[in-house]
Amino acid sequence: MTDTDLSARPRRRDAQQNRQSILDAARRALAHDPQASVGVIAQDAGLSRRALYGHFEDRDSIIRELVASGAQRFNDIAAQIETEDARLALAQLAARLWSDAAHVQVAAAIALDDAHIDDTAAALAPLRRRVVEIVRSGQERDELRTDIAAPTLARLIEEAARGAITRVDAGSPDAQALAVKAVMSIAGLSWRESVALLAQHPELIGDAS
Repeated sequence: MTDTDLSARPRRRDAQQNRQSILDAARRALAHDPQASVGVIAQDAGLSRRALYGHFEDRDSIIRELVASGAQRFNDIAAQIETEDARLALAQLAARLWSDAAHVQVAAAIALDDAHIDDTAAALAPLRRRVVEIVRSGQERDELRTDIAAPTLARLIEEAARGAITRVDAGSPDAQALAVKAVMSIAGLSWRESVALLAQHPELIGDAS
């Protein structure tokens, strides 16, 4: 191994650290100001604009990477939902996604706005497939409403979750329960059934496992 090979490793590590610093800075800056500029993000990361542009072409490319990393977290959460009861599975999914998104609500809202929703939808393909699977299973077991085809109902559930993430105040003590109830209502449960489900499974609220 040559000296050149050894010296290249620290440079690669530095480049990876700088790239991650930019992404972390972007999350912080966007949480403070959804219109935060590249200059603000670079300053927060402790880098020059020129150094930032060495890693990202523009502001949109930073947001796209934030979307991709956030989508991967959501996909991983969906893959962990294994409960057979479709009602409980949807409630778990909604609760865990809300818990994850609430920490970065502004970034999540940007990812879900009309300007970026196409990229977000593509990145969330595994999550969307899992929701369809849960809905279809629930309809077959007569646990969820059957007057709407599974793919359409799954999309409506997705829109309800999107609305909760982007519109509900994450600081509200009832925000997570409201997000779960919104999803369950679209899925066909009455408000009394949703309240009963949450009462039977109090671990859902605050659940981020």
